[in-house]
Amino acid sequence: MNDNNIANTKDNKTCPYHNKCGGCQYTGMPYDRQLAAKQEKIRNLLGSFGKIDPVIGMEEPYHYRNKVHGVVCTDKKGNGYTGIYQAGSHRVVKVEGCLIEDRRADQIMHSVTGLMKSFKMKAYNEDTGYGFLRHILIRTGRQTGQILLVLVTASPVFPSRNHFVKAIRKLHPEITSIVQNVNDRSTSMILGEKQKVLFGKGYIEDILCGKRFRISPKSFYQVNPLQTEILYNKALEFAGLTGKETVIDAYSGIGTIGMIASDQAKEVISVELNGDAVRDARLGARQNNIRNIRFYQADAGEFMVAMAARKEQADVVFMDPPRAGSDRKFLDSLIRLKPGKVVYVSCNPETLKRDLSYLTAHGYRAGKIQPVDMFPMTEHVESVVKLTRAGL
Repeated sequence: MNDNNIANTKDNKTCPYHNKCGGCQYTGMPYDRQLAAKQEKIRNLLGSFGKIDPVIGMEEPYHYRNKVHGVVCTDKKGNGYTGIYQAGSHRVVKVEGCLIEDRRADQIMHSVTGLMKSFKMKAYNEDTGYGFLRHILIRTGRQTGQILLVLVTASPVFPSRNHFVKAIRKLHPEITSIVQNVNDRSTSMILGEKQKVLFGKGYIEDILCGKRFRISPKSFYQVNPLQTEILYNKALEFAGLTGKETVIDAYSGIGTIGMIASDQAKEVISVELNGDAVRDARLGARQNNIRNIRFYQADAGEFMVAMAARKEQADVVFMDPPRAGSDRKFLDSLIRLKPGKVVYVSCNPETLKRDLSYLTAHGYRAGKIQPVDMFPMTEHVESVVKLTRAGL
């Protein structure tokens, strides 16, 4: 393993919640050993497809998460606190500070729960269905310093709303926007459909690979922006764009990969099902003055089937699916469209192996495979794979 890809392992921090939470499987393990374990995992799963480069790690693998979520609870004395769902359960583990979360977010979350008693704000109880505050979600911009506080409530009625906003802003003037999201359903989903801006613009912005992106409460944005730049630059390298290509950015979220690729492509077609993300993407393209990108709110697989039916073509497809990987419909649409190159960005090597097996059995061959450690202290590892259509 390349020494440049291994962080300094002299300071191995320990987490007091490790045995209770279960979210970080590798906490306490020296970082070089974490990277070695991830390299071995990728090798075992994907080694038959192509050459695997050394996993790219972080210099400082702590406090990297720009998206922090806390479940709101109260103790026996009525004091509010936040916690994390124990892995594989719905039991809440009280957490006062997390080694992988943004420090500012942890401090703001603690302040919000500290105000609950004085504002007579009750934590929502899933068993009884009573209470007001369900979750706290905080999103931070690494480059811009902007902070979005999302208060997820069980009811749209927010007593002393303006006073609460003033109180939390007095404690944390660094907060640039506050949103109330209403989730009045009995569901495991964190965010509900309705939301109201209480302060600021209702979103934050961050800069990634030289482009400025708008991030709303529901929009997908990679949680580790430092490593995301490494990941996306590697994806662009694999694509080998020359300025003449028509590019599809599938599962595009707020359009990060597509907008970053737009400088090196003839045109980019960005496809995403989430309407909030598509709105953020369109506004982001306008802000970045990108004119060669089009955004569509659609299922990526259905969109590409329609493209193939119209005998339209794409030279390169970037795909960054969720942990479940791609479904057969999308993969079949990809095979039918026949792009010369596919760059697959994956956060789950198991589903990546399944999808690569299908694509390589239907006219594609895998080339370079680059693992990137997007999630230090956990067992998860991101990978980017270059696929080329046979015969090219």
